[in-house]
Amino acid sequence: MMLSWSEFERVDMRVGTILEVNDFPEARKPAYQLTIDFGPEIGIRKTSAQITQRYQKEDLLNRQIVAVVNFPKKQIGKFMSECLVLGAVGDEGDVILLAPDFKIENGLRIG
Repeated sequence: MMLSWSEFERVDMRVGTILEVNDFPEARKPAYQLTIDFGPEIGIRKTSAQITQRYQKEDLLNRQIVAVVNFPKKQIGKFMSECLVLGAVGDEGDVILLAPDFKIENGLRIG
């Protein structure tokens, strides 16, 4: 299915920095709960991510990532996810996070 250019432009992908990482034992699949700073315009958002195969909690702190910030909130157990962290999914379901090559301002839009 092809997307139109206007549909793509509606997806708001932004750069953010992970401020906090917690285990998420209630998740069906192993995951972390992340708190991410997307800068002054968007602010702080929380999400969960199934990235435990490749990443330790301490490796994620202060790391910049790319996430979709304009999806509706999603209830995951007792946790409310407020954005979707993006990554490439390997053959075995492991996720490799998308991230800028250089430290940049939080909240910059991906286009």
